Amino acid sequence: MSKRVRKAVFPAAGLGTRFLPATKAIPKEMLALVDKPIIQYGVEEALASGIEHIVIVTGRGKSTMEDHFDLSFELDATLERKGKKELLELSRKVASMARISYVRQKEPLGLGHAVLCARDLVGDEPFAVLLPDDIVDAARPCIGQMIEVFNQRGGSVLATMAIDGPAISAYGVLAGSPDPENPRIFNCTGMVEKPELENAPSNQAIVGRYVLTPRIFELLEKTRPGAGGEIQLTDGILALLQHEKVFGYTFEGKRYDAGDKFGMLQATVEFALKRPEFADRFRAYLKGLTL
Repeated sequence: MSKRVRKAVFPAAGLGTRFLPATKAIPKEMLALVDKPIIQYGVEEALASGIEHIVIVTGRGKSTMEDHFDLSFELDATLERKGKKELLELSRKVASMARISYVRQKEPLGLGHAVLCARDLVGDEPFAVLLPDDIVDAARPCIGQMIEVFNQRGGSVLATMAIDGPAISAYGVLAGSPDPENPRIFNCTGMVEKPELENAPSNQAIVGRYVLTPRIFELLEKTRPGAGGEIQLTDGILALLQHEKVFGYTFEGKRYDAGDKFGMLQATVEFALKRPEFADRFRAYLKGLTL
């Protein structure tokens, strides 16, 4: 089995109901954060981490994602005719940025099932999973940091962040202990999905980045549906713990929940302030608001 992480899976078949009515006709992954769809940020992160092959798990009504990462002959011809070379280059760059394959999740049977749908395209090798809703702004790509930990330790790696207080109940939470050699690594012994604060085994909350060994596929295949009839990825990872080590990793960077309206607003403001072409104007605008 190859130990190199070359492939990344993007589960993108969800309905995006938290953003209705915008997502009635537009996939939530195609909602714009400043001027790029949120899924593109994850794809760029994966590519910057050395990933060679992107696998996107889609569902009904998601064809605009495929169109986005494909050539647009009509658009390119129009831009070329009008002499808009920079925009033409941008359009073609998106179309050629990655080797992308698509697989259909025919029923909404949960995150674990979505990952399982990618089995034939991933094969018998370790792989990354990036949830498009989670945007991570980091000097070093988040999934790249995790691949480094995987290469050093050899076990599956889950991205975590410290959550103190009642908000912990919105996350899967790791049980275990901090690694004595690296304070960013958490030696996982178990996990609890969305515990009440008093029942949380730690403050280490799982967020949408994973580096997994291929053994997860056979375990997900055996995982029984849980709440809502869905196959949970966390149940598969719990089974994985019986066979190999699993680590939490507190990544360097800031995570935004772009699957939540407030999180999307936060990301929009903070990413806009990083854009040199209009950051000063935008900052002046914000300072001029009567709040």
